[in-house]
Amino acid sequence: QVQLVESGGGWVQAGGSLRLSCAASGPTFSSYTMGWFRQAPGKEREFVATINRKGVSTYYLASVKGRFTISRDNGKNTMYLQMNSLQPEDTAVYYCAAHTKGLYELAARESDYDNWGQGTQVTVSS
Repeated sequence: QVQLVESGGGWVQAGGSLRLSCAASGPTFSSYTMGWFRQAPGKEREFVATINRKGVSTYYLASVKGRFTISRDNGKNTMYLQMNSLQPEDTAVYYCAAHTKGLYELAARESDYDNWGQGTQVTVSS
């Protein structure tokens, strides 16, 4: 079981930036495909971004592409989500997730992931 802890959420005005971090326990972080998801009030949780084990391949939700950047530092067991040009519609609880079974290089479905963090709130005001 991998423990994931998100941090970096908060309140920001529209157009601002935040960087989320996801710290993972254990020595095998570099073998996991990782992802970010978010859940807005009253909505289903949705995929935001995913990154492969070596951090060289990424895939994004269309509405965040060009504004958000997913990255990872395997030496620090940490994944990041740099969020720029934030808009009120980005307001949500953001979750990091780990795909530990090694089946997918990139993963965009909730069901692909077997470990989840507790979430961090991001609020963007207009």
